[in-house]
Amino acid sequence: MLLAVAASAAQVRTGHRVAVEAGLPGRVGQYRPRAVVVVGMGGSAIAGDILAAVAGRGAPLPIVTVRSYQLPGWVGAADLVIAVSCSGRTEETLSATTEAVRRGCRLLAVGSADSPLEAIARQASAPFVPVPAVGQPRANVWLLTVPLIVAASALGLVRAEASLFEEVAVTLEAIAHRCRPSSESFINPGKTLAMELAESVPMIWGTSPLAAVAGYRLACQLNENAKYPAVFGELPEANHNQVVAFDGPFAQRDIFSDEPGRGLRLVLVRDSEEHPQVTRRREASARLAHERDVPVSELAAEGEHPLVRMASLIGIADYASVYLALGYGIDPTPVSAITELKARIAE
Repeated sequence: MLLAVAASAAQVRTGHRVAVEAGLPGRVGQYRPRAVVVVGMGGSAIAGDILAAVAGRGAPLPIVTVRSYQLPGWVGAADLVIAVSCSGRTEETLSATTEAVRRGCRLLAVGSADSPLEAIARQASAPFVPVPAVGQPRANVWLLTVPLIVAASALGLVRAEASLFEEVAVTLEAIAHRCRPSSESFINPGKTLAMELAESVPMIWGTSPLAAVAGYRLACQLNENAKYPAVFGELPEANHNQVVAFDGPFAQRDIFSDEPGRGLRLVLVRDSEEHPQVTRRREASARLAHERDVPVSELAAEGEHPLVRMASLIGIADYASVYLALGYGIDPTPVSAITELKARIAE
């Protein structure tokens, strides 16, 4: 898993290459959809969230991610459905994709070659981007995301020239250098964040729609890589509910206890483009947490383009989740609980 995170830059370059080789700019550019609906699960679905966040509020049409066996009732022939499955065999995604074809939707599929997803796309004469994914879906996030950004660029939803993807790759390479295993903890942002999260219950708040996606990614990576619980939220909504946990039992610290208990830690995932009121809420939330002895960690985005800022957040978050797993002596790759759950469903 550590090697997979380190290969993020290579995934960006490969994802761009396979998308272009599949002819996405020419084939998708002719579409004029009413909405873009991304169907996927887990590490594949996050690609749709990233797409929507990068397109931002200026997108001329809705971009939604569906994590389900079924499409919403409003989805129809006027819409573009993008099916994303790392393996090309995810049952929920195959079900929703089949439904999309039946409804006459435009279709674009991204997944492994020679898979059931490719078969559906070929039968529907729809574009298919074969990605050379290795390992778990969450370890291939950039390989799965970049083709969606290429398609969105062809649709005029985002500004994404070839130079942008190289900038994202360079950003991820710089993070890989800073977070390399041989780098000491005090100068390694991945190890630093992992050490701060250890023995806490992280409550992760994003300060913009883009930062919220990165925060959700961090929570999911902590779940899957470190087998660790995390609570996710977004400002300003979290100030209307989750903030009350600062007054609860997990915020109370017994200084006389022989063993320190696991208490709350507020993790603020920050974007350089925040609403002014959200900035005030973030600052006030941090002060409120400190006053109640709830420690605070901050992860700030860097760069100008939304995709670069997203990469700067996800890159460090992914490393932190792996280092936290290793710190607890846990292999971050297997997901035995998911495997067992699938087996029970199949019985």
